[in-house]
Amino acid sequence: MDYFAWIPERITELRMQHGSSARDMSLSLGQSASYINKIENRRTLPSVTGLIYICEYFGITLQDFFNETPLSPTKSQEMLEEIRKLTPAQAEHILRVIRDLSEKNG
Repeated sequence: MDYFAWIPERITELRMQHGSSARDMSLSLGQSASYINKIENRRTLPSVTGLIYICEYFGITLQDFFNETPLSPTKSQEMLEEIRKLTPAQAEHILRVIRDLSEKNG
């Protein structure tokens, strides 16, 4: 995988899902207004520390960041939070529905 191209694309994808501008995100991270723009335009890459802060900004883990599944990590997290509010029986029902859908798509 070409991480030099993929990382900026991933940040752009997550930022768009989050509904943030590059400038607002940069400033929220305590960086210059052009920080995210420079990353997304492949003029620089974030440091590991910077990437950790970016993940914290999105409310995801580094593992989520590098997960290439179609469902966004923020959507997965949102679904998990809602499932935690259910009773055990309701959660089991949701699990059965998910498995049924997976089998039909597989």
